[in-house]
Order: sequence, then C-alpha cells, then structure tokens
Amino acid sequence: MKKSRRIGSKIFMGVLMLFFYAPIIYTIFFSFNSGRSLTHFDGFSLQWYGKMFSDSNMLQAVFYTIVIAVIATAVSTIVGTITAIGLSKSHRILKLIVEQVNNFPLMNPDIVTAIGLLMLFSGLHASKGFVTMLLAHIMFCIPYVMLSVTPKLKSLDSNILEAAMDLGCTPMQALIKVIVPQIMPGVVSGALIAFTMSFDDFVISYFVTGNGVSNISILVYTMSKRVNPSINALSTLIIVIISVFLLLVNIVPSLYNKSKAKSAKG
Repeated sequence: MKKSRRIGSKIFMGVLMLFFYAPIIYTIFFSFNSGRSLTHFDGFSLQWYGKMFSDSNMLQAVFYTIVIAVIATAVSTIVGTITAIGLSKSHRILKLIVEQVNNFPLMNPDIVTAIGLLMLFSGLHASKGFVTMLLAHIMFCIPYVMLSVTPKLKSLDSNILEAAMDLGCTPMQALIKVIVPQIMPGVVSGALIAFTMSFDDFVISYFVTGNGVSNISILVYTMSKRVNPSINALSTLIIVIISVFLLLVNIVPSLYNKSKAKSAKG
C-alpha cells in the first residue's frame, strides 16, 4: 500500500513538473527552428538568434528592461528595508496603519494600479516614458521588499539594537553591522522578488510608458500579433540569464559560508 502511494506521488510530481516546464522546453526547442513555424520543426538553426541581435528595437527593449529592473530593485530594496526597520521601532498603531497601506498595492489588481498611475502622471502633466515607468516600478516593488524584510525583523531580539549601542556602536554602525546582517536573507529575497516583478511586468508598464520606451513584455505583446520566431530566441535568452542568476544567488552564499567555516576551523 505504501509502495503504491509512493509510486502515485512520484507520477503526480512528474506530471506536475511537466505541466510547469513543458512551455519553457517548447519555447527553447523552437528557438532553434530553421523555419518560421511555431508548431513544426524544420531543422536546427541559429538564424533567429542572429536576427534578434540585429534587431535594434529588440535590443533597446532588453536594455530598458534590464536598466529599469536593476535601478528599481536597488532603490526599492534600500527604501523598503529602511522603512521596515523604522516601522519595527514605531508605535503599534502607526505600524498597523503603514502595513495595511503597504498591502494595498499587493492586493490591488495590476489594472487598477496601472489606471491609478496613469491618472496620476496625467494629472501632473508628466511626459510618459523612461522616468514614469521607473517610478511606477519602484512604487510597486517596495511593498514586496517590506513584506520579505518584516518577518526577519520580527524574529530578532528587540534589545539587540540597544545592546550593540551599549557596546560602543553608533546608531548607524549598529544598523549596518548588527541589524542588516541578521535580516540579509529577507533583504536578498525581497530584492529577487522586486527584480522579477519589475522584469516581468506588462500591465502597469503598458499604461505608464511612452515616447518609444518599451520593455520586453510590451515588445513581445506587439510582436505576438504576427508570427515572429525571434520571440522564442529572446525568451530563451531571458530564461538562460535568469537561470544563471538564480544559480549564482544560491551557490555563491553556500560557497562563501563553506570557505568561512573552513577558515574558522583553521
């Protein structure tokens, strides 16, 4: 009975993994198709990668996507972390109010947030483009950072800051040398989520952009109206970049901890 359950669970997990990864495998496979068909494989070719790198619009969209995602991640991580630390030492009522306000962008549908930002920028007569898209991405990334950092702060000893200051640290030194290292896993998780949300966003970006500024999601949307296998090549490149990034994020800290443990033993 237990053996049959194990087999059934393995089959279920296999089907589930296939369901999740089949579209990714399909996209990678047809990015090497020599023909324009997205359903019939005519032969192996790298022509769509060559056309992707020769397409100025596509390279420009990749550039804007990466630059906006990196800047939005950096700013939202700093602002979100500092805000979460400040709230951890604030009055309970103020903390509750800010946490509820922070949850609004998370619970709101993207279309509602996009329309709100569109009306805001239109009311301010702001020229829609790179700056408006960047501000929008920073705005919706900050709540995710705060959501990741806050649980780590709650798990800390409430007296750790005072203890560090009693031992001679200034408030800034206590923050940088004591608090931040303790909550670093939450900070890194928040930064990764913020980068992913910014890199992947379409709805909000579509409403707040203009003047020829578009990210990869908007570009793929415009290209999906006509058959263009270069989309598969671009998607494959993004998958590879994200996979390498995730491997580095997961492997580098473990290697650092191992080397640190060895040096401590030595």
